[in-house]
Amino acid sequence: MEFLKINKGQENEAKIHYQDCGKGKPVVLIHGWPLSHEMWEYQVDDLVNAGNRVITYDRRGFGQSSKPYGNYTYDVLTDDLKALLDHLDLQEVTLVGFSMGGGEVVRYFSKYGGARVSKVVLVSSIIPYMLKTADNPDGVDESVFEDMLAGIKQDRIAFLESFGKSFFGISLVNKPVSPPLLHYYQMLASVASPKATQECVKSFAFTDFRHEALTVNVPALIIHGTDDKTVPITASADHAVNLIKGSRYIPYEGAPHGLFYTHREQLNKDLIHFIKEPIPVLV
Repeated sequence: MEFLKINKGQENEAKIHYQDCGKGKPVVLIHGWPLSHEMWEYQVDDLVNAGNRVITYDRRGFGQSSKPYGNYTYDVLTDDLKALLDHLDLQEVTLVGFSMGGGEVVRYFSKYGGARVSKVVLVSSIIPYMLKTADNPDGVDESVFEDMLAGIKQDRIAFLESFGKSFFGISLVNKPVSPPLLHYYQMLASVASPKATQECVKSFAFTDFRHEALTVNVPALIIHGTDDKTVPITASADHAVNLIKGSRYIPYEGAPHGLFYTHREQLNKDLIHFIKEPIPVLV
């Protein structure tokens, strides 16, 4: 169990828990809301066995990282990511952001120029802008996020149970996740700080990454499920591919938001193939 202390003695001090497995090309996996690094369980082994060094970590406020009663803006969260990359002195990183984690990926490029990173992958990502506005008509109504916040405040655990079913596309006729596994993911989400759970909703709902997405200047792979009810593909990936120059787009037909489990074999295959590909030489 590894921990990195960030901003010691400062207002945004935090202790970040991370796991470092394998040897080879570094791959950093950023988990989604409201889970923790354990969500990547079904990716780590395949990536390590393919010859990669795989680093997962818990976002502040989640999992085994400390849970300060402070800010959970993308600037703060991305500073944590940079501190981890610097601490481990990683080079030529493939940076993978799931859902909310796509925001850290893009903010890392707009704020730090993508230092140390050679490739990026956005999986079920909230990029470029979730909120429906006059100039973003495909976004999600603000009332949806207001209802999420109200549900979390009223009964966070009941909210997580209901949210998990939509997250994995569970219905009366479709049950891609077993009840015990669904309960496990609910447990991972339940240990998060209530404060962080709420504040991160505000961060991923109301942060506009449309201009920042233009700063991603490395090979990028975008993966998204066509049946994602949590982050609709028409509000996210369909636009992200037009903003990130030269990005490759793989829609997963019928996949829900939580495709890291429901479509894990396809996802792992696509990740490994993309990581192994040589980076084009610009002339």
